[in-house]
Amino acid sequence: MNAIVRDATVPFYKPVGNECALFEAASAKGLPLLLKGPTGCGKTRFVEHMAARMGRKLYTVACHDDLSAADLIGRYLLKGGATEWVDGPLTRAVREGAICYLDEVVEARKDVTVVLHPLTDNRRTLMIDRTGEELVAPPGFMLVASYNPGYQNILKRLKPSTRQRFLSIGFTFPDPVTETAVVARESGLSEARVAPLVRLAGHVRALSGMDLEEGVSTRLLVYAASLMAGGMSVEQALEAAVIEPLTDEPDVAQALRDLIATVYG
Repeated sequence: MNAIVRDATVPFYKPVGNECALFEAASAKGLPLLLKGPTGCGKTRFVEHMAARMGRKLYTVACHDDLSAADLIGRYLLKGGATEWVDGPLTRAVREGAICYLDEVVEARKDVTVVLHPLTDNRRTLMIDRTGEELVAPPGFMLVASYNPGYQNILKRLKPSTRQRFLSIGFTFPDPVTETAVVARESGLSEARVAPLVRLAGHVRALSGMDLEEGVSTRLLVYAASLMAGGMSVEQALEAAVIEPLTDEPDVAQALRDLIATVYG
């Protein structure tokens, strides 16, 4: 179970629209929020930034194929020879009036959405069948979820009945000026040296959906820039942070190397 409680340090995030105001408005009204966008475009960083900025405790759950409702709600465990109920991260967030962030919620098992539905309407309740409790979420509780609609297939998607329970913000990669500033800030590499990386990313993203499932993420650009800031050559940094993470196909990898040579030629 991957649940992380963040401290009050505010992570860096550069707004690109009215997403911060919308998050605050949703929180004030107790409305659930869904973030949609490609891998590595800043969804998780945005939630961490907003939680810290608002002084709110944040429980982050990385969803996966085996994540069940019991993982979120809790279960009885043996402790010191006795059976004891242990709250899951969703239950703790409801009890404490915290933010619960379900990252890539569509990856979780189907029984998870059944648990979430009462928390995303006027009831704002969480039923714990094993203990007989019905928790009413306090005003501070907020449910935030994210998913990547770009690679979801018919077996891995949110039903319209679930999507329409959430406010939604669409995320995409930042414009080149903003992305350059973000990558430079996060990596310590100068903006002059980051600019070609961002241009490269634009060319690679134009290939996504054809030769590549997805384009290069802002996160990977930060990785590449960090390696370069540490003294690694451009070729080595991009091999490790862009080419290898994006593809296992030799022909596609070579096409990416050719593209890099063109950008940096």
